[in-house]
Amino acid sequence: MKIVLEHITKRFPNRNKKQGGEIVAVDDMSLEIAEGKLVGLLGPSGCGKSTVLNMICGLEAPSEGRIYFGEDDVTELPPERRGVGMVFQNYALYPHLTVRQNIMFPLQNLKGEARLGKAEMEARADEVAALVQISDYMDRKPRELSGGQQQRVAIARGLVKLPRLLLLDEPLSNLDARLRLRTREEIKRIQLKTGITTVFVTHDQEEAMSISDSIVLMKDGAVHQIGKPQEVYDEPVNLFAARFLGTPAINVFDARIEGNKLYIGDDLISEAPGIADRDVYAAIRPEGFVCRPGGRLRCKLMNIEVMGRDTSLIFRHGAKPENCRAIVSVETSRQIEGSELCFDVKPSKLHIFSKDSEERIAIEGGNEE
Repeated sequence: MKIVLEHITKRFPNRNKKQGGEIVAVDDMSLEIAEGKLVGLLGPSGCGKSTVLNMICGLEAPSEGRIYFGEDDVTELPPERRGVGMVFQNYALYPHLTVRQNIMFPLQNLKGEARLGKAEMEARADEVAALVQISDYMDRKPRELSGGQQQRVAIARGLVKLPRLLLLDEPLSNLDARLRLRTREEIKRIQLKTGITTVFVTHDQEEAMSISDSIVLMKDGAVHQIGKPQEVYDEPVNLFAARFLGTPAINVFDARIEGNKLYIGDDLISEAPGIADRDVYAAIRPEGFVCRPGGRLRCKLMNIEVMGRDTSLIFRHGAKPENCRAIVSVETSRQIEGSELCFDVKPSKLHIFSKDSEERIAIEGGNEE
């Protein structure tokens, strides 16, 4: 089922009586989610992503705008009539009920023609339990399960009504790192097998990039960029998008354009055809540095962190007071001698941003290797 948000805005009363007025949690958001896709709503805490999810499922009404499921306008439709499955961060399982009873609970509240008999409810519960691989735990109570198993129960409960749309609100936040990895793989597997349109809310860019067909990057209630994860990573539209995606974070330097050339400090980094002389930000991904003698960017080595497969070089440059990071191979790091580093920069990993608007400035001819 396709989901369309049409100029959605959500305002809340300002609880600070001295300031008064309203707080805009979501600001004129338009979004189309294709049928059968998994879309990640990504952004820092307080950016409005959970509010968007609550408006989609009907827990919050938009102050302005319309919401469509397929061709149906569901803006005024109550949550129970939207055909939505919801999975929360804290699982929200009933501790006194077994896994089977927790999964069946949404079915017991169906009314009219949708009402099911006990045998049919049990069969439906067994079916989704097998899908999320918890068939062996059906008679256990939630306290007898691990965090990952509890999350699977919550997902099964969200799926048991055969929803048209599955909404996941930071479902992995309470899991440790290894369980997060395993559970996000399970979520993607389940979504692909069921084909249910899914919206996944997270502040963790690694989670969003690893399982989403596309991501919606938000800040301060507004959408900054929409696209496939790799496209957003490779082609950030502004400095916020560049900084938010990527681990380690992108390195941002004070730089300038002079005579169609890009300088970081006194170091000539690259050609910059078609860009007028001005001060800019130059942002370089950690994997964009090529360590070689005589490289254009001259830096001081601060430390070397060995991470197994790769090595992180921690260095400083006069155009950036904080430490920077470059990711290089172990073989490259073994060849480093002394405290001076010289880098060339891969053009595709270099981005230039306006100091005024922080929007990305395109280089004529593109950034090709």
